[in-house]
Amino acid sequence: MSITNQQVNGHVFLRALYEDAYYPDRVLDKGRAVLLGLCERIEAGRPSDLAALYLLTKVATEAFNDLEAEFEAAGSEIETVAREEIAEDFGFVASAYGFGDADVEELIAGREW
Repeated sequence: MSITNQQVNGHVFLRALYEDAYYPDRVLDKGRAVLLGLCERIEAGRPSDLAALYLLTKVATEAFNDLEAEFEAAGSEIETVAREEIAEDFGFVASAYGFGDADVEELIAGREW
């Protein structure tokens, strides 16, 4: 599925992490794919309210949880800078799809990072 939201299409996900050699691009690419997959799911089944959006972001957050081991295997980790960048991108996605009142902490409530 192709993403139709122009804000999303113009956004560079995980930008600050890609600019830092500490974070391996191959793992960041997987994180970027998680965020783009979230956008695709939002566009495919437009959430009717915040509760429905939070269900979608829960799945995406769990996918980031699964990436933690890959970060560690590459000599990296999801630490403060990465947590903030990932959280900001979840907030961006919510806002881009009309959920500007979403609570970022709730968007990533299931995080283990």
